[in-house]
Amino acid sequence: RCENLVEVYFQLQQQVMAASTELGPELLPRLLERFNEVLSSLVKSSFLVEKQPPQVLKTQTKFQASVRFLLGPQLLKAVPKPYMVRADMVTEKQARELELSNYSNTLSESTGEILHNTVALETNPTSGTCCANFKNVLLKKIKRCERKGSESVTEEKCAVLFSTNVTLTPSNVSIHLQVLSLPIVVIVHGNQDNNAKATVLWDNAFSDIERVPFVVAERVPWDKMCDTLNLKFMAEVQTTKGLLKEHYFFLAQKIFNDHSASPEDFQSRHVSWAQFNKEILPGRGFTFWQWFDGVLDLTKRCLKSYWSDRLIMGFISKQYVCKLLSMEPDGTFLLRFSDSEIGGVTIAYVIQGKDGSSQVENIQPFSAKDLSIRSLGDRIRDLGQLRNLYPNTPKDQAFGSHYNSEWEGQG
Repeated sequence: RCENLVEVYFQLQQQVMAASTELGPELLPRLLERFNEVLSSLVKSSFLVEKQPPQVLKTQTKFQASVRFLLGPQLLKAVPKPYMVRADMVTEKQARELELSNYSNTLSESTGEILHNTVALETNPTSGTCCANFKNVLLKKIKRCERKGSESVTEEKCAVLFSTNVTLTPSNVSIHLQVLSLPIVVIVHGNQDNNAKATVLWDNAFSDIERVPFVVAERVPWDKMCDTLNLKFMAEVQTTKGLLKEHYFFLAQKIFNDHSASPEDFQSRHVSWAQFNKEILPGRGFTFWQWFDGVLDLTKRCLKSYWSDRLIMGFISKQYVCKLLSMEPDGTFLLRFSDSEIGGVTIAYVIQGKDGSSQVENIQPFSAKDLSIRSLGDRIRDLGQLRNLYPNTPKDQAFGSHYNSEWEGQG
């Protein structure tokens, strides 16, 4: 524990002072200087961000954050008035310079204007904590950096730097404390939110713990991407039912635009940031992430229970649906996420053509707005051409628990 180390430090310092005459005029100052360096390093490492600011931060929007000084209750006991902690926006370049200087440099200029950015560092005797709680902070404006190449504003990362100066008792050593938040993408409009979330997700998932701010790989193994998409899906939808191997295969075909490779072939591949959220999918007007995030949003808002009951195949191509359903009896159907629209779910079903052959039809995708007007379960009940959920579960058995009970008995 930090507190125990500090006690050991002060005991050693007292012993050194007691033996000052034996140590001599040359050794004593060197030892005391070294003691102060050790104390400073220990104290600086005990200044932490306890509650991170939002990693996608919109200007003119209030947010909260808090920092904690682990050694505060012990070292700031006799302080007549609390020290003030300041929050400033810093660019990636400034964050890198601070890191490389081991936080010995101080910030020369904030890259944005934050209102209510100075808060007292207060000790709570009941909980034994020393914290500065920023409850009413607002980023008024941001000063953009010069971007590299085709980099967009939603790829630009910055951070909040929390800093304060404290004088420690009983040693009377003055120390400048600084700590950086996690990387933040600042947006000025809600339509930038989707791309900002992509930058944050990539950084959180694929950055090294020990790194120069905020360096992250441009390419990552596909299996790592699969793990990330699965964790993100389960966390956002709040379900215990994650993605399956066949889902990963479909997603790989989509992101790599390759329909000839086997699932095993994809395992050895790397996926780039550009493939994830810069390159537009062939024949579409959106990126892979924009499409996937639309699926997340739709499932979270309207389809959570259906997904958790494994009633939605979801991540499957139109072509493979035809292959699955072409030999099935009339009225067999399944649900998949729309390929052509962001945030849509469609129903594919088998119908007998005029010539007696089976045809696979696709119903126009339902959006979150459609499903908020009438639920998916009730829409499936309404459609008489739908009989059995693939492969052979009667639709009332599969979806009965999702029907609106108020509808029963009407008609």
